[in-house]
Parts: sequence; structure tokens; C-alpha cells
Amino acid sequence: MTFAEFVDAMRPRFPRLRLENCRLTSPEDEEYNCIAWAADDNKRWWWPDPQEQAYWPPFVPRVVSLEAFESAFRTLGYADRTDATLEPGTQKVAIFVNTHGRPTHAARQLSDGWWASKLGPQIDIEHELSAIQGPEYGTVAVVLARPVLTS
Repeated sequence: MTFAEFVDAMRPRFPRLRLENCRLTSPEDEEYNCIAWAADDNKRWWWPDPQEQAYWPPFVPRVVSLEAFESAFRTLGYADRTDATLEPGTQKVAIFVNTHGRPTHAARQLSDGWWASKLGPQIDIEHELSAIQGPEYGTVAVVLARPVLTS
């Protein structure tokens, strides 16, 4: 399947997704999910499952709530609630929620202002933030920020 065919196939789940507002960055990989990708971890699946099958930061409640997801990202240094505008020297993460307020997805902002997402166990894409809002992931509930980490 070509990337264009993939984008067309995703349209029912992501009605705003178009070739013009996204680009492919990595092939399918079931080792990690969107939360891990936003946390810059492509080695583990992050989710607060009560059975502890997936990774979740220690001492963060294993519940699917916006507060728990914010706490998970705070363990990585994300502290301030902010907006989605690009700010030099700042790394941002957007947490999406469904209509019931339950977290569904997270995306990480890139240095060009676009966002990086892992679509479940599927591909990684870079996109405009609004491109993946819709029935599948809902809307952005919060954007958190931290200083850019340097090696």
C-alpha cells in the first residue's frame, strides 16, 4: 500500500488527514505506541494498564485519566501547560482526549512546528496538529512544555 492509499484508508478515522498535512517518517512497528513515541521512547509500549503489561512511569497512577497522563509526562520534565505554538528552545507534547475526556493519543512537537505521532501499532507520521483530530483521537486537551533537552 502506498502512503497516499494509507492516508485515504485512514480518512474515516482521521477526516482532516491529507497528503498535504502529513508525511511518513517510519514504517509499522508494534514495539511502541503513540504515548511512548511522544515520550521519545521507541523501545516500549506505554499505557497505564492495571495488569502492568505495558510500561508506565513509577509512582504515576495506572488509570486512563488526563491527570495521570499529565503526571506521566511530568516525570520527563514537562511542567507547564501552554499552547501549541512553536517556541524555540521548548519541547511540547499534546495530549488528546475523546468526548468522555479519556486520553487517546499524544503527539510531540518537532523543531519545524509540525508534530510527530505514532498511529497505534502502525506507522509514524509528522503532521499538522489538527490533521489527526476527529473520531479516532478526539481533540487536544492539553499541551505541556519543557526546555529542549541537549546531549
